[in-house]
Amino acid sequence: MATTLKANQRQNLKQSVTRELRLEGNVPSVVYGKDKEPITVAVSSIELLKTVRDEGKNAIISLDVDGKNKVDVMLHEYQVDPIKDELIHADFYIVDMSEEMDVEVPVRLEGEAAGSKEGGVVQQPLYELAVRAKPGDIPEEIVVDVSELSIGDSVMVSDLKASRNYEITEDENTTIVSVTPPEEMPEEPDTTDADAEPEVINEKSDDADEKE
Repeated sequence: MATTLKANQRQNLKQSVTRELRLEGNVPSVVYGKDKEPITVAVSSIELLKTVRDEGKNAIISLDVDGKNKVDVMLHEYQVDPIKDELIHADFYIVDMSEEMDVEVPVRLEGEAAGSKEGGVVQQPLYELAVRAKPGDIPEEIVVDVSELSIGDSVMVSDLKASRNYEITEDENTTIVSVTPPEEMPEEPDTTDADAEPEVINEKSDDADEKE
């Protein structure tokens, strides 16, 4: 079931008006889709962040524009002010609930690897999986159980169980997680030479002794 998010259509696109919207806690946004005329709206920054946090970045959002028109969308892109760490713009893509689409789904590791108890290091080179599914079937996350992994073991995309609701399009030879042996600290070379004779400073030669 889609989460409802209220939006107000924007008619005035002047920078001063847009700046005022942000000061009021709203995010200027654009709603667009295949064969759809783009519309400009504003949504609550707090409500948008809450929706993404609770439902995931691939959540289906029922965007209620001015309390009149509801449209199913997904958050496609967003921009954040690097200094203030605030949302400054968002793009919503209108989805067709009957049509498959390609998305990236987060991967979450579950459990403590058996190898980590022996000093092994758990490494996760892949944090998102490419998935193809209808919007309503997109998983919020894909969980990988690592509790049985010993040192030297790994989980690849090909090891994941198939799902009837979605297709994983990631290269099946891609490693998701592995447990590597503990890193050994390299031994420092011994620079002392027990057989080396100490250097004599200002040693007089035999010739100098004879001249004195």
